[in-house]
Amino acid sequence: MALEWLYSLESIDWEELSQLYLVAPLGHKDPSDLKVTFSNSMFKCFVYDSGRLIAAGRALADGRDCSYICDVAVHPDYQGIGLGKQVVTKLVTFSKEHKKIILYAAIGKEPFYRKLGFKRMATAMAIFKNQAQALENGYLIDES
Repeated sequence: MALEWLYSLESIDWEELSQLYLVAPLGHKDPSDLKVTFSNSMFKCFVYDSGRLIAAGRALADGRDCSYICDVAVHPDYQGIGLGKQVVTKLVTFSKEHKKIILYAAIGKEPFYRKLGFKRMATAMAIFKNQAQALENGYLIDES
């Protein structure tokens, strides 16, 4: 399998990227929102097989202190062959000069990221636009 790896936004079909997140399954991400988030990310990675987008990811980074890896998705037909690992590894490599590389894992995916060297943070905190949904999805812990 000869895969094509791209690291720029020049030929991205935002509808196709949105569909990748839907089938991955990482939920609905509006194509216009994806264009904004990927455009504002220092590092991005897109993987194609015969012209079909099969994996993507990005890192929002400031160039020195912090790089935040997010939106890593792999099409279900390509999961389990190490492609997600390759995307994350590429984004980590791009981010290597940063003092810290952060991500938050989808529930149940923590062991995958541990194998790539990530450790659980003891003091991570967040404010979500939809706090109730974040609690329901298990991204937040209600300590009230």
